[in-house]
Amino acid sequence: MSIRGPCDAGQVQGARAPVQSLTAARKRWVLIATVLGSSLTFIDGSALGVALPAIQRDLGAGPAAVQWISNAYLLTLGALVLIGGAAGDRFGRRRVFLIGVAVFALASIVCGLAPTVEVLIGGRALQGVGAALLTPGALALIGSTFPPEERGKAFGAWAGAGALFGMVGPLIGGWLSDHADWRLIFWINVPLAALTMVVAWRAIPESRDSDARGLDWRGALLAMTGLSALTWSLTAAPDRGWGDHAVIIGLVCGGGAFAGFLLAEMRERYPMMPLTLFRSPVFSGMNLLTLLLYFALGGAMFFLPFDLIRVQGFSATMAGAAMLPFAVIMGLFSGLAGRLADRFGARLSLAFGPFLAGIGLGLLALPGPGAGYIDGPLAGMTVLAIGMTLAVGPLTAAVMGAVEPARAGVASGVNNAVARIAGLLAVALLGALLSSVFVDRVGGPEARTLLGEVMAGGTYHSGAAEAFHASFRVVMLTCAVCAVAAGIVGGLTGPRRR
Repeated sequence: MSIRGPCDAGQVQGARAPVQSLTAARKRWVLIATVLGSSLTFIDGSALGVALPAIQRDLGAGPAAVQWISNAYLLTLGALVLIGGAAGDRFGRRRVFLIGVAVFALASIVCGLAPTVEVLIGGRALQGVGAALLTPGALALIGSTFPPEERGKAFGAWAGAGALFGMVGPLIGGWLSDHADWRLIFWINVPLAALTMVVAWRAIPESRDSDARGLDWRGALLAMTGLSALTWSLTAAPDRGWGDHAVIIGLVCGGGAFAGFLLAEMRERYPMMPLTLFRSPVFSGMNLLTLLLYFALGGAMFFLPFDLIRVQGFSATMAGAAMLPFAVIMGLFSGLAGRLADRFGARLSLAFGPFLAGIGLGLLALPGPGAGYIDGPLAGMTVLAIGMTLAVGPLTAAVMGAVEPARAGVASGVNNAVARIAGLLAVALLGALLSSVFVDRVGGPEARTLLGEVMAGGTYHSGAAEAFHASFRVVMLTCAVCAVAAGIVGGLTGPRRR
């Protein structure tokens, strides 16, 4: 299940381009185009989570490869999303948005035709490039089309559509995996992309920021290199061993690339991540909270479908339905959570929300093998959803309020990138943790192969399923600890009530 970054809806507030003077009908078509474009990422991401077990089975992918199906997308998206927003400001928001939609559609065709898991991973990486262009482009188009007094309603409509697509995505992915072909998840994107491009071309006027200067390609390259090296090393370590020379070299190169990235951002005239933003204790604290909370959420949502389908005996459709409380609660009550934060202060919401999310993650670890929906994931998903609903809105407001208004767009973009990178690191690190616990419980030289068979739904003895469930519990409890830690950070660094 794909969860949007905490600051997606505020990513363009710092744009300085003049607002377009358009009729009400034209504005509605602009909003429709941006919603259609964003639906590509909403549906694809949320549907793919419950389809991963079927993909692993059909393509014969091992545990590391199935992690890369998710990580390849998050890697390119997290590293390039800031460049995507800056490119739209400089070269034209409609142009970059349309390029992003076209790239995403082309990548979806590659994924739909992929004969091997390696080709699928390449297609997913290309999807991340497209998403890094179209997502900030969609938000920037809304910001440049609607005047300030109308933006709240427009962003609310965009976010509501995202919640709706996030709600139906797991059901679509589960149903297609059970009754048709998981490849159709990617083919759905093609007509959606074509419709988006037609509407956008006809309805959206071009806009750009006349003050935009330069693109930080050096920073993007160093960020991509560092993330790639670290993610590969963490994913390969369970198979190769932590003492393997290639793993050690990857970790060293990843750390060196990140050090180079920080040095480049200090010297870059137009940095993609201005380090001066982190002088604000609130901004630094909110990004640490984001890293911990979205690490917990990303890891839980990746591994939960495997436990539900392979251990609990859920169909893929039922596993998708298990995600519904999350989307429903966030879609219906996010506005109420924002009003509560306005009344009682963001710090309380930023402390209590992640803490409650941690309790929900802990509850997801409790059901034993064979549990049903009511006595299984329902309570944990509901509590997790309530906690995230309390936290996400105030987190957005806190990040935006921690910097001067002219830099709010950059600040929210940085926070969005942190959320994506948190999910990337979660799948890699928690995958290594799950593998380690499973191998320790099963023992023997074939333990890692047996883990792949369990995740792919192959033939294995009941003890392997029990070992996987025990490993899953360790992962979920680790996620719960990270969420609680995020609550502590929120309580210490969240903005005080004015």
